[in-house]
Amino acid sequence: MNDKLERAVKLYHAHRFDQALEELSALEKESEPSPEIDYYVGLSLTQIGRHEEALLALEKVVNSHFSFLHIMQARMVLGYIYSVTGRFRLAEFEFNKVNEMGLQSSQALAALGYVYYAQKKVPESVEMLTKALELEPRNPNALNSLGFIYAEEKLDIGKAIHLCRQAVEIAPRNAAYLDSLGWAYFRQGNFAEAKVHFRRALDLAPGNKEIAQHMRSCLDALKDVSAPPR
Repeated sequence: MNDKLERAVKLYHAHRFDQALEELSALEKESEPSPEIDYYVGLSLTQIGRHEEALLALEKVVNSHFSFLHIMQARMVLGYIYSVTGRFRLAEFEFNKVNEMGLQSSQALAALGYVYYAQKKVPESVEMLTKALELEPRNPNALNSLGFIYAEEKLDIGKAIHLCRQAVEIAPRNAAYLDSLGWAYFRQGNFAEAKVHFRRALDLAPGNKEIAQHMRSCLDALKDVSAPPR
């Protein structure tokens, strides 16, 4: 790794993504095409939300002869970009490619579970998330996602609460995990306990519309329960 690339990589790891991109752009102008440069360009662009440009750089990486682990990571980031931009079939393709590379990753399986669920493929989603937890039983993302699905689809409310509670124990300040636990209690009909967790989630993510909607549903349910019979 030459000095300029090493400096750019250090800037990237210091979360100074714009400065890393400046270094990498200068390096691209004076160097031969390099999958290593493309890799860090793609990662930096992803971090600052320039997703379409990131896709172009990362596609060069996966079609190169770069190292196995770098290509796998590039596919993971491609899958992430396709997920957050709503292109779930493309995300599914990338995460499946990661798993086909022979090094199954609980992260890739959990991500695949998410994109299956986004496409309403519930059995496939549950299967992938279960496999992710077999590989890594304390993967909080997989615990949360599977718990939410069990609650939302009313497959097993007790198991949903157990899974979501485990995710919250691992990451107690994660608003999404607290919201999922609240939703599991809501689906159980335990509105008072649901309210506690929705409130904690909103305190951590006050602008989150989905959590706010869950809280409104919970408050409405509590009103109905406390209203005197006519």
